[in-house]
Amino acid sequence: MAEDKSPAAPSPLDAARSAGGADASGALTAGQKGHLPDLLGLEWLEATPGRVRGRMTVTPRHMAPNGFLHAASVIALADSASGYGCVVSLPPGASGFTTIELKSNFLGTVREGGGVACEATLVHGGRNTQVWDAVVTAEETGKTIALFRCTQMVLYPKA
Repeated sequence: MAEDKSPAAPSPLDAARSAGGADASGALTAGQKGHLPDLLGLEWLEATPGRVRGRMTVTPRHMAPNGFLHAASVIALADSASGYGCVVSLPPGASGFTTIELKSNFLGTVREGGGVACEATLVHGGRNTQVWDAVVTAEETGKTIALFRCTQMVLYPKA
């Protein structure tokens, strides 16, 4: 089998950094190609320091075998929004982040064909940690279907 020598898509982190603090939603969408957010069809509408908005259309790949939206699909949307928010909100000198805690409460669902929206906002933006809250809603009704909170550990290059 021949080795694929095509250049890799930029990582979401690199793509966001090249946005220079402006809305990085397009760069993040391009940078996620071939990764979980891309495989789930996550779309980014806004990605600025302290706030990220995204969405997905529910398809069979998002469903649990019982016919309802899989909780992991909702978490992927909320965690990706929060993670991308961390990327565009990193303090000077930081090289990245990793999620160290997350929690979600599920309050409703969306059926196949429906849209799911998410807005993640920065609650705490420290030098070593960030805390993000995300609200996930059904686009058709505006009803909140999940509440999400995560803590990100900010990473720095080794000296």
